[in-house]
Formats: sequence, C-alpha cells, structure tokens
Amino acid sequence: MKQPDSPRQIGVRLFLLGGAIAVIAGLSTDIRETIAAQRTTRPENCVGEVNSQATISRDQLATFLTIAERGPKIDVQDVLQAPYCQLSSLEVRAGVTAERAVYRLAFDPQTWLVVLFEGNEYAGYQLRLLR
Repeated sequence: MKQPDSPRQIGVRLFLLGGAIAVIAGLSTDIRETIAAQRTTRPENCVGEVNSQATISRDQLATFLTIAERGPKIDVQDVLQAPYCQLSSLEVRAGVTAERAVYRLAFDPQTWLVVLFEGNEYAGYQLRLLR
C-alpha cells in the first residue's frame, strides 16, 4: 500500500510544476516574438525600389508554374505582374548574367518566390522561406 504524500513532497512537486510552466511560457513568448520579426523581414540584397504592396495569389502561382523554362520573360511578367523587389544580378552559367525578381506570396508571407531570368528568357525559380 502506498503511503500518502507528505506536505513537503506536495510542495516540491507544485514548485517544480510551476517552474516548468514558467519556462514553457517564456519559450512560447520568445517564439511569438521571433515569428513576428520574421514577418517584417525582407529578402536579402533587395536592390532598387521595393514595391511593398506587391503580392501574388494562389491562382497566379498556379498559372506561373505551367510556364515552361526557357519561355519568354514577358509570359512570366504577364502572370506575376510587378515584383516585390529585384535581387542583385549573378552569373549562373559562364558568361551569362541572370536577373532575379522576388515575389511575395499573399497566402504565405514568409515564403517568397524568386524568379530567374537570363536575357529575355525565363530560366527557373526558387521558393525561399524567410528566417
């Protein structure tokens, strides 16, 4: 037969339980602050003008995903419209400069669509999760 807990044992358990709850509350507050900070972050290296109102819908994203790589740049621009911003140019293939346009997803503000253009051709995309 189990002996009933002493008042001291009950006090220790309540103290530990209270400490655990305080730690969990502190961690969840920290996480909420981190998430809020992420929502206001923008992709690294935006150059030029930032169009903070520019977003793309699920329908625009779905239509964009049907465009074949190496298709005309204008086809992508017709679907996605104005980008949130441009990233600095880079050289993906030797001797070919690539431009990168960033689009913010209206339905998931922490995910960004980065579209790569080489000259007047659509060359690919990447989805990026802001940290």
